[in-house]
Amino acid sequence: QVQLVESGGGLVQPGGSLRLSCAPSGFTSDNYAIAWFRQAPGKEREGVSCISSSDDRTVYSNSVKGRFAIFRDNAKNTVYMEMTRLKPEDTAVYYCAVTLRGWGPWWSTPRRYDYWGQGTQVTVSS
Repeated sequence: QVQLVESGGGLVQPGGSLRLSCAPSGFTSDNYAIAWFRQAPGKEREGVSCISSSDDRTVYSNSVKGRFAIFRDNAKNTVYMEMTRLKPEDTAVYYCAVTLRGWGPWWSTPRRYDYWGQGTQVTVSS
């Protein structure tokens, strides 16, 4: 059974930082990618960042480039997303997701992902 367990959300002031964690389990693949998506009320789910398993290649949406960083700790089998210089518009439920079909320019398309975590709320407010 594939599971993606997320943690690390919360309330933070504008300009602050948070680190989200995603611990995947229950699948074996040499060519997968894990992404973070977010969804704000009334908006579509948006791809934020992605990391490939084969070479740790990363990609980011323009809205977070330079502020967010996705990385893996293989020893802990965990993917992290460090979020800095947070803005009120970053407020959303954040989800991690895994695709077992490798990496591609379609990385920000939700329907290309096979499994999803339960989501964690991030609220940026003073």
